[in-house]
Parts: sequence; structure tokens; C-alpha cells
Amino acid sequence: MKSIENKAMNTQLVNNTNDKCLLQTADGSWTIHIPEVEETYHSRHGAMQESMHVFIHQGLHHCSAEPISVLEVGLGTGLNVILTYLNTHKSIDYHGIEPYPMDKKLVEELMAKSESYAQLYRYIHFSPSQEVISLSDYFTLKKHPIKLLDFETEKLFDIIYYDAFGPRVEPTMWTIEAMQKCFDLLKPGGIWVSYCAKGEVRRNLMVVGFQVERLSGPPGKREMLRAKK
Repeated sequence: MKSIENKAMNTQLVNNTNDKCLLQTADGSWTIHIPEVEETYHSRHGAMQESMHVFIHQGLHHCSAEPISVLEVGLGTGLNVILTYLNTHKSIDYHGIEPYPMDKKLVEELMAKSESYAQLYRYIHFSPSQEVISLSDYFTLKKHPIKLLDFETEKLFDIIYYDAFGPRVEPTMWTIEAMQKCFDLLKPGGIWVSYCAKGEVRRNLMVVGFQVERLSGPPGKREMLRAKK
């Protein structure tokens, strides 16, 4: 079996192609589709259901810290920001890593399709990067247009939402080096959570020191992973 590191890489194609369009998923919510590599930003079985199950129910709601510092790796459409904002009464300091921000025209199309969240999408995507913006008195957001391994901060986080493209198309995001970076960015007892449940990813998490759980996945996926520092 080939390791993650040795798989053919489609990373540049996925991130740089202009061939992206909106796709309505099975629960009625919208995601981004990349036809050239048959990849989507979220599950076709339900973008909203997947994000709620993985990042909110199995991630955020298992974090006992208050306030909570969140790091999302793979900000994408910003759906996880919105769901975190809507599903906690705790103070949130949210940081999102996204080296390839969405095209503004595609953001506007997403806003038109998701009217109830349009203003939140506007704040997320049209606000300046590297500046702290307030979505409310208890929720701040800072975007970092940089790759994970280049991200430097003295801040440590309570939880990492790991929502990068999967190992098939972005293998470098799932290596031991990437998992070590995540481990180093978390506070003791911090949580790492992802939709991905591949055996090699689980083993890489364990190699760097995480305690790893396999949990029931969202609709369309048998399992997901949650890890604790």
C-alpha cells in the first residue's frame, strides 16, 4: 500500500482551478464542486449535516474551555464559522487558515443561495485578512491566508477543526509533519477533530502523541476521528 506521502498530488489543480461551481447537497445546503477532480468542499450527503455532526456535536460541544479558542484548518466556504457562531453561548476567538480564499463572485452566488446566512458570509469573506473582526460581542474572527506549515503564532488553541481536502487530493495535509504542527498548536487537553478516518491519518496522529478516537461518522460516512492532546 502506498503511503499518503507517495500518492499522486492534485493539490495545485484543486486549489488553483477556476472550474468551481455551487452544488446543492442532499440536505438542501450548498457546497463548492470542483468537476476536474470530482471533489467537493463538503459531503454531497449534506454539507450542513456533516459540519454539524463532525465539528459542532463531536468537536465544539466536547470542549469544556471558556472562552474557547478555535483554529480551523481549511476555512473554505466559512460554514463552520457560521455554525460555531450559531451553536454556542460561550465566547469564541476563531482563527481560520485558508491559503486559497474563495473567489468573490462564487461567494456572492453562495450568499444568494443561502439568504439566511448571507450577511455572515459577507463578514467572513469580504473582511480584511489578518485583522480581528467582531461578529458579535462574544465572537471574533481572524483569517490567515497562509499554509498550515507556514503558520506561526504564540497562541495555543482549545480545538482544531481539521477541514482540509482529503488525502486523495491534498496528501501533504495529512502527514506526520502536519499532525505534529497541530499537536504543537493545541493547549494541553486540546481537541483535534476531522471528518477523515483513514487508518494512516489515525496512525500519524498517534505517532505525534495524540489519543485518538474513532467515532460514528455523518450521513454517508461510517467513521470520523477525534483526538486529544
